[in-house]
Amino acid sequence: MSGRVRRPQDHFGDRAKREGYPARSVYKLQEIDRRSQLLKRGQRVLDLGAAPGSWTLYAAERVGREGKVVSVDLNEARVQLPPHVSFRALDVFKFDPKSEFGAGAFDVVLSDMAPHTSGQRHRDQYGSYELYMQALRIAREVLVPGGTFVGKIFQGPELETARAATREGFTSVRIVKPEASRSESFEIFLVGSGAIAS
Repeated sequence: MSGRVRRPQDHFGDRAKREGYPARSVYKLQEIDRRSQLLKRGQRVLDLGAAPGSWTLYAAERVGREGKVVSVDLNEARVQLPPHVSFRALDVFKFDPKSEFGAGAFDVVLSDMAPHTSGQRHRDQYGSYELYMQALRIAREVLVPGGTFVGKIFQGPELETARAATREGFTSVRIVKPEASRSESFEIFLVGSGAIAS
């Protein structure tokens, strides 16, 4: 057989282009949403590490114009955002969540953040863990009681520590590995439901 060998899941990338999303990652959130009944009309959503903007666009569609999405990243989104979405250029390690947004400002906090990978597995896993833990800290400060947090983390030695920390802040925690994650990827998502007032 001649020609280029396509990755078996590239159809997600093709589909994203057809449907107007800048990245295939939208289908990860779509599956998490379907399995967890995550996003509802009128909700307020914080999307951390939002660029290039697929998760923000999907969340904006789900919450509708009655809702609100705040998109946070170091880099600008590559897509035009609807009126009920606002973008903030912020470093997640360098702002105070309560001062920036206020306690109880959001119903859902999303994080698809990942480190710039080095190819050194444990270094990348630890970088992912640090980002996950920061997203969790932000979520604990800005979620309403009963709110939901979704965060990406690379599977590694720190996973159980991250899961235990999540259990301290939420009444239930589950692991989801969406079909749209590449088969060779070691990313998973922790979904914390029922935020406990801190």
